[in-house]
Amino acid sequence: MKFLLVALNAKYIHSNPALYSLRAYVGEALQEHVEIAEYTINHAFTDVLADIYQRKPDVIGLSCYIWNIEQILELVTELGKLMPQVPIWLGGPEVTYDAPKLLEKYPSVAGIMVGEGEETFCQLLECYVNHGKVEREELQRIPGLCLPEGFTAPRELTDMSALPFLYEDMEPFQNRIIYYESSRGCPFRCSYCLSSIDKKVRLRDISVVKKELQFFLDQMVKQVKFVDRTFNCNHEHATSVWKYLLENDNSVTNFHFEIAADLLNEEELELLGQMRPGLVQLEIGVQSTNPKTLEAIHRVMDVEKLATVVARINAGKNVHQHLDLIVGLPYEDYESFGRSFNRVYAMEPEQLQLGFLKVLKGSEMCERAAEYGIYYTDKAPYEVLFTNWLSFDDVLHLKKIEEMVELYYNSNQFVHTLQFLEQAFETPFALYEALADFYEKRGYFVNSPARSYRYQVLLEFACEYDESYKDVYRELLTYDMYLRENLKSRPEFAKDLTVYKELLRGFYKQEEKCREYLPAYEAYDSKQLSRMTHLEPFAYPVWERMERNVTSVSCEKECFVLYDYQERSPLTGEARTVVIDIEGLKAKRNAEMEEYVEN
Repeated sequence: MKFLLVALNAKYIHSNPALYSLRAYVGEALQEHVEIAEYTINHAFTDVLADIYQRKPDVIGLSCYIWNIEQILELVTELGKLMPQVPIWLGGPEVTYDAPKLLEKYPSVAGIMVGEGEETFCQLLECYVNHGKVEREELQRIPGLCLPEGFTAPRELTDMSALPFLYEDMEPFQNRIIYYESSRGCPFRCSYCLSSIDKKVRLRDISVVKKELQFFLDQMVKQVKFVDRTFNCNHEHATSVWKYLLENDNSVTNFHFEIAADLLNEEELELLGQMRPGLVQLEIGVQSTNPKTLEAIHRVMDVEKLATVVARINAGKNVHQHLDLIVGLPYEDYESFGRSFNRVYAMEPEQLQLGFLKVLKGSEMCERAAEYGIYYTDKAPYEVLFTNWLSFDDVLHLKKIEEMVELYYNSNQFVHTLQFLEQAFETPFALYEALADFYEKRGYFVNSPARSYRYQVLLEFACEYDESYKDVYRELLTYDMYLRENLKSRPEFAKDLTVYKELLRGFYKQEEKCREYLPAYEAYDSKQLSRMTHLEPFAYPVWERMERNVTSVSCEKECFVLYDYQERSPLTGEARTVVIDIEGLKAKRNAEMEEYVEN
């Protein structure tokens, strides 16, 4: 007997830990009856359908989320035609809260596993393995199901420490993100989130967690994403995990946590301050800074403390911070959202994500949508169209602003240019509004510029709004561009290096002898050094945070920046840089030579 569990992931790099948890929970004796098939939503529908059919399952289970539900229901329809004798089961958050309606609409579905599925699936699998064709009376004795005739008894919440480890076999997860769960539930009741339904936080035994984290460390896994809804809601648990990672760091693995930053205490902040750059990254859901909005969505947050904590973590320059805002919440109009944006932008996270409200089935937001005048798409992902405070025109404009933030801010490719450019606008939000309008006017939303050409586009934009600093922007963009990569072809806006040819050759000849700036390149001669690194002249101190004052912008004399691409920031990917006064260096060496000759 084969029970086929099917996942349609958003991307290949993702995996579906829910299905692996179901299989692991049934134990070794039953695992031979469970097969997992993972696809992505980008696979051709007919290919997925054919592959499922050719696997010849006796029972099919489909994992349902907002990103795949439309394709899943198409599969249900077609599989019901192709394999009418094969029972089809659904599970996951997208089918838990309207299960009876789905069963009525899709008669080929045998039933739905509601809520947490490990124990439910185990009992269901046992029925099929032991009896082949399962009678309805047997199914009705299994808690946690919704059947065409109604719900069975509710299922008790799972003991987190009883769940087996998912990753004993790492083969299916090569080159994919590893998801890890050390707790379930959330103490908060944010109205847009399904986690608010289960307010009881259940923790996995910390000794088990440490053992499993050590497995990831020993395997040199690139990244582990904790899926705990608010990882630091229990301070003792969070502190224990972070201490263990600090003490057992393998210098490779990155751990991602979703936290409430305003809950961090002094001990936790001190621990974070000691982390290797790149060891941990934090995702912080701010959602809004409008007090009335926060009250309406039951979001408990001290915005001022949040800003203080984010600034303190930033000061350590060792932890990547990702802050989120949500468009479409109650009482948040366009101007209010702009204020929220400016407040969070000022916190200087590595990434600022603008999300658009998803009105999830089962959430309080769904129940109160009519009251708030929140209209959203009938099909998943149920994204907001407009509200009592935000028109569809506003939403469309904010989507364009979101794209600008993604391309220019979140890419971390234009850091120094943006820091200077922001000063030409009243607010950061105004900058991205204007950039979105510029893209619209130039037709770039339709014909999106290639990544390398976005530097040129930003120069055109900066010159249109701030022409008096044209030369500064050329150098800023050159500096930012070389920070990311050792370019094969030189950008049009960069200086002509022909006049510096002898000076650059002389520097690398000297470096071949002394290894003063590139000690890690001992095995390479001057020509190889010049190809593996880059030396760029600048008339402005573009490596600093420059203020808009003409008299202080330019350097007293031209300096050079040496880019070392073998050593990069684990947070941003930027090359190590060294500012060099080559003329001063040249004069110093000449003086040393004269002194040597005299002696």
